[in-house]
Amino acid sequence: MISSRTPAIEGRPPSQPQPQPDSRLGNSRSPDISNSNTSRPKSIGSRSPKQPGIDIRSEHEVENVDMRQDDFPDSQLTGFSDAQERHIRRKVDFRLCTIAGILCSLNLLDSNVLSSAAVTSMPSDLGLDQGNRFSVSIFVFTVASIIFQLPSTIAVRTFGPRIWFSFMTFSFGIITLSTGFVKDWKQMIALRVLLGATSSSIYPGLSYLISCWYPRREQQVRFAFMQSGEVIILATGSLVNYGLQQRNGGAGLEGWRWMFIVQGLCTCVLGIATYWWIVDFPENSHRSFWFLTPEEADIASRRIEKDRGDLIAQKFSLMTVLVHARDFKIWVFACLFFMQNVVSTALAYFVPIILENGLGYSPNQAIILSAPPYYYAVVPVILSSLVADRFRTRGPIITFNALCMITGFAILGFAENSRARYFGVFLSTGAYVANWAALTAYQANNVVGQWKRVFTAAVCTMFNGAGGIAGSYIVRNVESPRYSTAVWVSIGSHILMISLVGVLTIYFYFRNNRAARTNGAVERTAGFRYTY
Repeated sequence: MISSRTPAIEGRPPSQPQPQPDSRLGNSRSPDISNSNTSRPKSIGSRSPKQPGIDIRSEHEVENVDMRQDDFPDSQLTGFSDAQERHIRRKVDFRLCTIAGILCSLNLLDSNVLSSAAVTSMPSDLGLDQGNRFSVSIFVFTVASIIFQLPSTIAVRTFGPRIWFSFMTFSFGIITLSTGFVKDWKQMIALRVLLGATSSSIYPGLSYLISCWYPRREQQVRFAFMQSGEVIILATGSLVNYGLQQRNGGAGLEGWRWMFIVQGLCTCVLGIATYWWIVDFPENSHRSFWFLTPEEADIASRRIEKDRGDLIAQKFSLMTVLVHARDFKIWVFACLFFMQNVVSTALAYFVPIILENGLGYSPNQAIILSAPPYYYAVVPVILSSLVADRFRTRGPIITFNALCMITGFAILGFAENSRARYFGVFLSTGAYVANWAALTAYQANNVVGQWKRVFTAAVCTMFNGAGGIAGSYIVRNVESPRYSTAVWVSIGSHILMISLVGVLTIYFYFRNNRAARTNGAVERTAGFRYTY
């Protein structure tokens, strides 16, 4: 029971009971959809003038609910044709998923530049080769990112995606550009703190924005599009870094400086373009530059209302965000992201080092050979996401990817043949990239309410950053060429990941069944069911 002082919870208000569906989200059916009273706006953002889509009653009071009709085409509930909705999806895919992939690549490109520069003269030029200064440069970036994660994600909703993402991207570019002119490790550390702060809203903010535009059954493929664009740019960045390293001494600058300068200039240009390219939230789509017509915007808003009824955000206050900290499953999602990033940070930052010190390749070969595994990763992330959305399942996909990751790291750590170990890099990279999309869809599919989405995305990315801190310390050069700590920590973290997904799956199954038996609400929202 929620006290009267508890902030209101966003979601669909209840109505009269309907015949109950199967407890799984993908099997929701009702023999009669014509009498459904499911709340749907007549236009963008239309809600009750008194209670704009907010249900302030406790879960005990919300017993009789109107079920969503997930297995029926959207056109049967929105009044528009499937062709119109496909056209809108394509427009949103082109405008949102493309820029999301490019912007998300900034964080990985930073790690890519730093790892590529680590096998050049940069460590000795700046004094980063003494003690653990290189790891500290990664550590301070991640800490700054964690600190600013929640306020920056709230800012996406407060200021709007166009203003916030363009400002932060341009700032990121200026700081990266400046890194090319640092003189010692202290200046590098200071700029790394600023880089962490400016990158803090990119991944959680874009994940949140995508989740606002698509029904849950379409989300993992869109997160896969975002991840694909991200890793393609990351892989291409490795090849560009190789070319820039060949300019070593050009204009009196070392090759590693050119890496930071070129990336910084490109990012500044991207920041300016982002203002016109990226789209606003669905209810504010009219603010986007040359995007949807009023009729198309109306269809987009109805799709979200039909799926989960949380189109309009509750008025902001700190408590409307922090109240969601009481939901245990958010912290389980966050732990999953922590374990995921322990591995991904180790690979992203240290693959060139592993290739050089562990597999015996030259510095230039190490930079080039770090690219192909990321190109390959596009295949598993797209294929696994298509399967996940087709069958509306999340847990089994995460488990399969985790098993592939465990296998890849086992090959990397225990195989004798260098080619086999390089194959392990492929398998591990593909698995962890695929699980980014799967885990992001997993958390986005199982929360309702705009501010709860903000809080969940921010907390998951904060824990993701904490995993990055751990990941930056598990690859130890003294353990070359086997890197036993990295191998065993990565394998153990993913065994634990599989266990936690199993716990959540059991919880979601029983909560859905209970709601089906009692005509009850899940997430205090009529007709909502967990996806597992």
